[in-house]
Amino acid sequence: MSAPSRPVSLRERKKLRTRQAMIDTALAKFTEQGFDATTVDELCEAVEVSKTTFFRYFGCKEDVALAPTEDLWTEFLADLEAREQDDRPLLEVAQDAVLAALRRMPDEGWAERVLLSRRLAAVTPSMDAHGLQFCGRTTRSAMEILHRRFGLPDQADVRARLALDLLVAAFHCALEMWLAREDSHTRDDLIDCVGEAFAAIPEALTLSPSEWRHS
Repeated sequence: MSAPSRPVSLRERKKLRTRQAMIDTALAKFTEQGFDATTVDELCEAVEVSKTTFFRYFGCKEDVALAPTEDLWTEFLADLEAREQDDRPLLEVAQDAVLAALRRMPDEGWAERVLLSRRLAAVTPSMDAHGLQFCGRTTRSAMEILHRRFGLPDQADVRARLALDLLVAAFHCALEMWLAREDSHTRDDLIDCVGEAFAAIPEALTLSPSEWRHS
C-alpha cells in the first residue's frame, strides 16, 4: 500500500508487515508451485499466521495474488474521494487520480509484485475472473463517489460510466505494454506507459479505417 499521510502506530506497522509478508510469500509459492497447487494452510504455515488472520486480511487466495494491483485501485478510490470538485472533463480528473495513485505506490518491490501477479493471472483463470469482478466493484465505487462528491446528477449516467470504462481500458492497455517490455519493469516505467495510453485516447476515438490502411 502507499505510504500513510499520518503517523503510523507500532501496531499498524506490524499489521502492514504481516500483510506484506503474506503477499510476498503467496506470490513466491504460487509462482513456484502453481496457484491451484498451493493451499491457504501452506501460506499460513510459511508466514506463521493462523487461517483466521489470513482471512482477516484477504477474502481468498485470488485476493492475495492480486493485491498489488488491487492496492493501486483502492488508492485511486481514496484519491478520488479526497479530490476537490474540478470543472475539467471527468476523464481528465480520473486520469490524474490514477497517476497520483501510481506515484504513491512504493518505489521498491511493488512493481516486481505486479509483474509476478500479472504473470500468474495470465495462466490462472480464477485470478482473471476475480480481477474482472474487482474491476466491476471498483467502477461502481467510483460512480458512487462521483455521485456523492462531484454532484453527478444520475448515478447511472452513461457518459460517466463510459469515461470510467475508457480509463480502465487504457490502464489495461498500458499494463500490457509494460509487461511486454524486454528490459525495465519499474513503477516509473508503468507510469510512462499509462501516460502514453491516456494520451492516445482522443485519437483512438476518431481513428478511421482509412488511417490504419495508409499508416
